Amino acid sequence: MALASFPSSPSTLFAQGPTSKTEEIEWTWEVRPAHPNPKLPNALLFGDSITRAYFPEVQRQLTGIANVYLMATSASVGDPRLFHQIEEFSAAEAATFSVIHFNNGMHGWTYSEQEYQAAFPAFLAELHAIAPKAALVWASSTPVKTETQPGPTNPRVEARNAIAQAAIQSARIVIDDQHALMARHPDLYQDGIHFNNQGSAIQGKQAAEIIREGLLRLQPQSNK
Repeated sequence: MALASFPSSPSTLFAQGPTSKTEEIEWTWEVRPAHPNPKLPNALLFGDSITRAYFPEVQRQLTGIANVYLMATSASVGDPRLFHQIEEFSAAEAATFSVIHFNNGMHGWTYSEQEYQAAFPAFLAELHAIAPKAALVWASSTPVKTETQPGPTNPRVEARNAIAQAAIQSARIVIDDQHALMARHPDLYQDGIHFNNQGSAIQGKQAAEIIREGLLRLQPQSNK
């Protein structure tokens, strides 16, 4: 799992001062281990309500392997609030993350794909800024069962995935293809977007396995 190089100042990648385009309901959700084991590495899941749903399974799968943290938010790539939220979370937790497993693509549908593409490099740089030595894992956004306007729709989900994947591959970041995984389970939706407990468990198992592989790759570095 290679470590990518990023600009030192994510804010400099924004052109002409972006503004927040808020949704009807905005939220953040943060979880830390009740008793982090200082002998274990720390892993962060960064995402949205779908990530939040499979977070418990990742915690369970990585028991005794890593301290698993969660930051979930409705702020989209392109929203300047996102960077403040990431920085505040990092400062509050003061944890050194060995792996960050992240996704951001299912909110902010009033941002165009062009705006999403323009802001994505700064999003990557911000994650790198809070954990410069962490291995990054990008999770693709999952298909939706029910399409709405202005979003989400499956064509727009796929367009955002393609935008993100181009940046991810350029930075040699590991991919957790949650989109392909859940496209095989159309019977496991809880509603138009989210998956039921069985679906979330399937997602969490795959995410945990990829995080575990990333931690194993980092072990030789920590032993030097």
